[in-house]
Amino acid sequence: MAAGIVAPHRRIRLLGLDAARGVALLGMMAVHSLVLVDDNGEATVAFTVAAGRSAALFAVLAGVGVALLTGRRRVGRADAAPVIATLLTRAVVIGAIGLALGYTDTEYAVVILPFYAVLFALAIPLVFLPTPVVAAVGVGAATLVPALLVQIADLLPEPMIVNPGFGDLLADPGAWLLELTVAGEFPALPWMAYLCAGLVVGRLRLDKIDVAATLLLVGTVLAVGAHLASHLLLQHAGGADRIQTVGSMSEEELGEILVFGQDGFDPVPTWWWLAIDAPHSSTTAGLFATIGSSLMVISVMLLAGHVTTRWIRPILQAIVVPLAAAGSMTLTLYVGHIWFINSSYDTYGPTTGYLLQVAAAVIIGFVVKYTTGRGPLEALTTAAANRARRAVTPVSGHS
Repeated sequence: MAAGIVAPHRRIRLLGLDAARGVALLGMMAVHSLVLVDDNGEATVAFTVAAGRSAALFAVLAGVGVALLTGRRRVGRADAAPVIATLLTRAVVIGAIGLALGYTDTEYAVVILPFYAVLFALAIPLVFLPTPVVAAVGVGAATLVPALLVQIADLLPEPMIVNPGFGDLLADPGAWLLELTVAGEFPALPWMAYLCAGLVVGRLRLDKIDVAATLLLVGTVLAVGAHLASHLLLQHAGGADRIQTVGSMSEEELGEILVFGQDGFDPVPTWWWLAIDAPHSSTTAGLFATIGSSLMVISVMLLAGHVTTRWIRPILQAIVVPLAAAGSMTLTLYVGHIWFINSSYDTYGPTTGYLLQVAAAVIIGFVVKYTTGRGPLEALTTAAANRARRAVTPVSGHS
């Protein structure tokens, strides 16, 4: 293959995954920037569509990215040191970038990057496992981990919901370990379900149309099935009443949780809590529902690359290509977004400010993709990871 030419099947995969990352980025920007509650106290369309699902999609795509970094297969013993160095370095760099944003106000956004860094560290043992075992770990993370946390709810710390800086982490590492793994907005232990789902998906032949179609079917079944199961268990099997009784909360209080979720993982100690599928609930129903919605987005973006109908293809390209441009440098654009909404430059109304950020993300994405090819923070992370990989890779001797 000539240098610089990307095979068509690989181009479809890369474009689709970048477009899915773009969807995740714009969704998180919407949650942070747009009005989420209308004048009647009801959730807006933006919140209903994007809240919880965008962050979950980011996490699933992190697993897909790990799969691509490791050659879409189980890592062998001979490659152990370079792979560990690569993933650990990425975790450290992403975590450091997240901690640098510790000054930001959680009223605008809880920074996901420190949690994301923990997920990269947790990915290290997973890459050495066969795909069926990774899937089993993911199911366990979505079922056993939330169940255990619900049973020890009285022992769990209350979520701090503060963006940590370097000083915070050094001052109380134990508290922040609990925040990042079990109690925070994006707790890494139950969120391993997303990581495992992405790792399994990333090892598939995503360039194949039948694989993408199967992902769409599986994702739809998971998303719809989890939501229906949640509704039946809570509203028709007595789950909501039991949660209210155990948690000493009113119907209105529980109703608000079911619509808007909570800040952090703060469960009521009853098995029925696992049936809640509200945004950022990190419960069994919530995890399966958002894994399903993530698979749906990924599969739709992949399937769009297979459409050849003359009048449909340009329309899809007009949607997918800008999304992929933004999605090709999500780390840089996400950090820019967090900085902007916490700065004095954000003087716009919610809708105007959001649309300006979307336009900036797409334009910057296009410019960078077709010039340097990689965003500055992506380049920094990759360079650090490559240096770490080289440092532990044995140099082949010459005969």
